[in-house]
Amino acid sequence: MIRVVVAEDQTMVLGALAALLEIERDIAVVGRASTGDAALELVGHEHPDVLLTDIEMPGLSGIEVAEQVAERHPSTRVVILTTFARPGYLRRALDAGASGYLLKDSRSEELANAVRRVHVGLRAIAPELAREAWTERDPLNTRERQVLRMASDGAHGGDIAATLGLSEGTVRNYLSGAIAKLGAKNRIEAARVAREKGWL
Repeated sequence: MIRVVVAEDQTMVLGALAALLEIERDIAVVGRASTGDAALELVGHEHPDVLLTDIEMPGLSGIEVAEQVAERHPSTRVVILTTFARPGYLRRALDAGASGYLLKDSRSEELANAVRRVHVGLRAIAPELAREAWTERDPLNTRERQVLRMASDGAHGGDIAATLGLSEGTVRNYLSGAIAKLGAKNRIEAARVAREKGWL
């Protein structure tokens, strides 16, 4: 049996995904989580073969969970299931260690087949995104992305500096770098561009 943990913050969707997978004779859902932190904890407790996770969840995002699972529980494969049909998100997910990336409007059999593929060490990527993902590289580094995300959420320079353990001058430098790389006029436009591309 392929042991799976499902992470999704919408209760109805979580139940539906688990039910779809449990129909399969070779797949067993051994845990459900509604936050990224709970998903990571479940993986540590259950040691599943596959974690199926959304991107946007309370606490840790699915991409952040994938990164930590790859580092702390490398025997667990991660499949991202999302509504975000953006190549930038796919690139970030793969860079974080995810083995699969599917869209929520995929057919149910594609979901089960993706679980089987990643379980045996293969990748499972939405075909409509696979080619596009390599046409435009994400210009932001990790710090620029963190600072820009926090600034776009309304955090001030001092708060960002304190949270990330940086000086305010360094925070300003990262913001300026992100704005310049994205060809934007200010942080608001830079955040909008990055979100549209799936880089934020």
